[in-house]
Amino acid sequence: MLIADDSAFMRTALSRMIASEPDLWVVGTACNGTEVLEKAAALDPDVITLDVEMPGMDGIEALRCIMAQFPRPVIMVSSATSKDAEITFNALSLGAFDYVPKQLASSSLDIIHIRDDLIAKVKVAGEVRRCRGSASTRRPAGAVRPLFTEVLPAPVSLVALGTSTGGPKALQDILPVLPHDLPVPILVVQHMPAGFTGPFAERLNNICAVSVREASDGEVAQPGVVYIAPAGKHMTVERATESRALLRVSDQPESQLHTPSVDVMMGSAAAAFRSQAMGIIMTGMGSDGALGMKAIHRAGGWTIGQDEHSCAVYGMPRACAEQGTLHRVVPLSQIPRQILQATRYRKLA
Repeated sequence: MLIADDSAFMRTALSRMIASEPDLWVVGTACNGTEVLEKAAALDPDVITLDVEMPGMDGIEALRCIMAQFPRPVIMVSSATSKDAEITFNALSLGAFDYVPKQLASSSLDIIHIRDDLIAKVKVAGEVRRCRGSASTRRPAGAVRPLFTEVLPAPVSLVALGTSTGGPKALQDILPVLPHDLPVPILVVQHMPAGFTGPFAERLNNICAVSVREASDGEVAQPGVVYIAPAGKHMTVERATESRALLRVSDQPESQLHTPSVDVMMGSAAAAFRSQAMGIIMTGMGSDGALGMKAIHRAGGWTIGQDEHSCAVYGMPRACAEQGTLHRVVPLSQIPRQILQATRYRKLA
């Protein structure tokens, strides 16, 4: 891989982290955007880590050039991402694979705390690059694959959606397609570091017909509103009455690998809404959501998985497909229509 950062300390620290893994190695480093383009062309790395704030050509402009000239997974690693989340979302929109914020490393003494996150994402990014050559063996992007019955249950009253790596861009693609008068609320868990979910919800709200906001504890879930789980908190839903559902945002349970957790959110949706719940699992690393989607499936709800072809990372949907709890597997572009069909949206063409 190739590491680009204007700090000599960061270049050394990141190189040592990567070199500490036996199956990863650094082929070169760069201190600015111009140099990273030259070395990317000459060295053809599988993955590039890219700082945002660099002299001359900054990281965002370098990213544009990388994706246009020799596209490959780029992971943004920058303190700018912790101070201005909008920069990160711009990078993701331009094609960045993922990001590692440096707020975990406020000094040279604790830079090591980003190691596990960085290495996990670099490994997945490298695997994705190597698999791109076999993309022709995947199902066509337009295919809709039913796995079980095609009989749609009663109209759903709540949509629970989980995603991780690749999710910010995927959500920006599908949520603006939904109409302002969507008859149900949508709960979203998107794995993000603290300080990112609020700006992300605001960004989505500016481009969507539905309302999008970060969830708060005790608010009533309203139709036509998308609720983003706050980073570092679990979001659940409970049925106050037949027609009234309340959102809960808390630190509990504490034993989860991810906070917020897709499993926790979907499990509460299954318990509260039973056959009226719809679970959607989208692009992401790992298996968060597998237990939640199983709970919705067992409760009689409707379950949809994003297909491998349209996923940035086919980890979370794969875990659900392998356990046999998906009613349909569809490309990303088909997910809004699946939501409208499941809610019996009256204006659906």
